[in-house]
Amino acid sequence: MFDKILIANRGEIAVRIIRACHDLGIKTVAVHSTADENAMHVQMADESVCIGPPSSHLSYLNIPALIAACEITGADAVHPGYGFMSENADFCEILQQHNIGFIGPDAKQIRQMGDKIEAKKTAKKFGLPVTPGSKGSVDTIDEAIKIADDIGYPIIIKAKAGGGGRGMKVARTKEELREAYYSAKTEAKAGFGDDDVYMEKFLDNPRHIEIQVFGDAHGNAIHLGERECSLQRRHQKVLEEALSPALDSKLRKSIGEISAKAIREIGYKNAGTIEYLYQDGEFYFIEMNTRLQVEHPVTELITGLDLVEMQIKTAMGESLAVKQKDINFSGHAIECRINAEDHRSFIPCPGTIEYYHAPSGPGVRVDSAVYTGYKVPQYYDSMLGKLIVYANDRASCLKRLQRVLDEFIIEGIHTTIPLFKNLVTNKDILEGNYNIKWLENYLDTNYC
Repeated sequence: MFDKILIANRGEIAVRIIRACHDLGIKTVAVHSTADENAMHVQMADESVCIGPPSSHLSYLNIPALIAACEITGADAVHPGYGFMSENADFCEILQQHNIGFIGPDAKQIRQMGDKIEAKKTAKKFGLPVTPGSKGSVDTIDEAIKIADDIGYPIIIKAKAGGGGRGMKVARTKEELREAYYSAKTEAKAGFGDDDVYMEKFLDNPRHIEIQVFGDAHGNAIHLGERECSLQRRHQKVLEEALSPALDSKLRKSIGEISAKAIREIGYKNAGTIEYLYQDGEFYFIEMNTRLQVEHPVTELITGLDLVEMQIKTAMGESLAVKQKDINFSGHAIECRINAEDHRSFIPCPGTIEYYHAPSGPGVRVDSAVYTGYKVPQYYDSMLGKLIVYANDRASCLKRLQRVLDEFIIEGIHTTIPLFKNLVTNKDILEGNYNIKWLENYLDTNYC
């Protein structure tokens, strides 16, 4: 049993983890930069340690400072949340060297699935459906041309170490390929310090569907259904729902079992998410995230499980408390990411929240770390929190979401709440008829 957990994160996810720890009777340590000294997670934790100035690289990404905070407070484990150190294999290993637990998979698994090329090889080896493409890094433009000729256009070039849409370029013809190839390599080098790229067949109108998986140290593995994540802007998710309106129970069972079987054979431990593109009845593996996802609450609401509690208990060596036959999907849940951004230009809007009123009522959950008087700093991600709504079915959930968005009041800064008010009355959204290109087309048509 962990006695004290240090949360190596900030914002709403730090608050979420602190609550789960307190429910389990575990003491908590918050770390913070000087910009976050009045943050909610600092006020809620049992102890707090300032680990540096506002820059993430000097605070939340500062491994020596995080280790020192563990040693000063006697924390015997670290929960990294998502972002920051959550997929840093070196950090995981250093914690192990200091006899401090890491609430997540081991360093080998983080590296294995963090390398996009190695992840694809691993996925194929263990039976996951993959997109046709290069077998590894594409080192020359001549090699790129040959692969594109073999698999057919359009193709997409991706950074080996990429994420968030950086280092990704599409070529629809041989003439476009040269520029796309060199542009992707340049962007990859600038963004990740590694210019290795690989290639895949580009799918024109897919949906983005991910499967929540869980494994433990005793060889058990389960899936917790899928999340629909197709509403994206610049490859960043905006709204997620569970379950997907595109899948029936047969497809859901099939891709879930394939995903759980793969992580069982890999020997994966803790929470993970296998992401797919889905088009014309076929799934294509994209990547695996070896951490908790921002959108985990929708899965919690349709399964009745606490994923953070499961993470902690799994990291302590416990077996999963549920088996696949115990998991039932009930109702529908939708999450909106509420950002401190202008809802038309999407320019970040730091500043002071002059008034904050969160909605409530049956089937309403708000995961946030802001309050009236809170100063939104300019140094970090613009997400203020997540609005999650649950109901017996998708239509009722969307109707409830319309009501709840009208109740959500944040004054003093711009937010993306008006965007969601528009989306949840749109015919395509109401009918579940959208893909990963839908939102950007909508924004181009209605906001420009």
